[in-house]
Amino acid sequence: MNSSFRALLIDRDDDKKQSAQIAEVAPDQLPEGDVTVRVAASTLNYKDALAITGASPVVRQFPMVPGIDFAGIVEESSNPNFAAGDRVVLNGWGVGEKHWGGLAEYARVNGDWLVPLESAFTFAQAMSIGTAGYTAMLCVMALERNGVSPESGEILVTGAAGGVGSIAVAILHKLGYQVAAVTGRPEEADYLTELGATRILPRADFTEPGRPLAKEQWAGAIDVVGGQVLANVCAGTKYRGAVAACGLAGGMDFPATVAPFILRGVTLVGVDSVMCPVGERREAWRRLADDLDPTVLQPVTTAATLDDCARLADDLLAGKVRGRIVVPIGE
Repeated sequence: MNSSFRALLIDRDDDKKQSAQIAEVAPDQLPEGDVTVRVAASTLNYKDALAITGASPVVRQFPMVPGIDFAGIVEESSNPNFAAGDRVVLNGWGVGEKHWGGLAEYARVNGDWLVPLESAFTFAQAMSIGTAGYTAMLCVMALERNGVSPESGEILVTGAAGGVGSIAVAILHKLGYQVAAVTGRPEEADYLTELGATRILPRADFTEPGRPLAKEQWAGAIDVVGGQVLANVCAGTKYRGAVAACGLAGGMDFPATVAPFILRGVTLVGVDSVMCPVGERREAWRRLADDLDPTVLQPVTTAATLDDCARLADDLLAGKVRGRIVVPIGE
């Protein structure tokens, strides 16, 4: 690796005005790490959009290459677990926030952050899944650990037309669950039904303060919204059900009572994908290879170029993007 390469670079001037543009980057500008990866594909996630637009202080240091996901081929390695030519995937670990991420032709990282890419997936398919799908799988595994099975009853998925929600619906359907999908976009009803949802519920049913205990409806739930929505989801969960919470698109507050937890024995499970231990990551990707039908990825995915990312970031934050945005780079 001797020549410069293209990257989406976020920087800010002396007045702290932020900008994002495609730049030519020299190899010696790459951050420290024991594995250099030739990126085949990356993604544009909600967190990346926050970083690119500066809508939230996601970026911890400048300049920064966003991209919390990437998949590619190891170019150079001094890490004993990886060798040149290995196919790998990365999700999280603060990449794209405090360590240069995947929206570039090359990435250099700590090899302990990498996971071998399952042979079932192409690079583009791995990024159709990305952090969103990997998080969805972690949520499904959390429900299973807490005793929720297809026989337990219906599973609720909030933010169902988004990246995590779309793939969660598809995984749950493949595993035999009945899925109720919550969305604020009624025009996506057919899309969600095709993914496997058997019931579509309007987001408006969950956004206003409700009773501490609502009618018992679902045996488990995957929530990406937080805030009032999560409070109402917990209130409607059946006795000894479980709710996996992995997002805060609706806010960080949790205006709930303890009633669902102490009167119905409901379990609220926090799911963190960023610092998740490697063993659980590998299991999640192994499960994705078994439990996610790759044919569902195509309608969930929109392709974009590196040059498109800055423009698409605004659309993503405005809720105008369905499913996943994959950014093929070197595949």
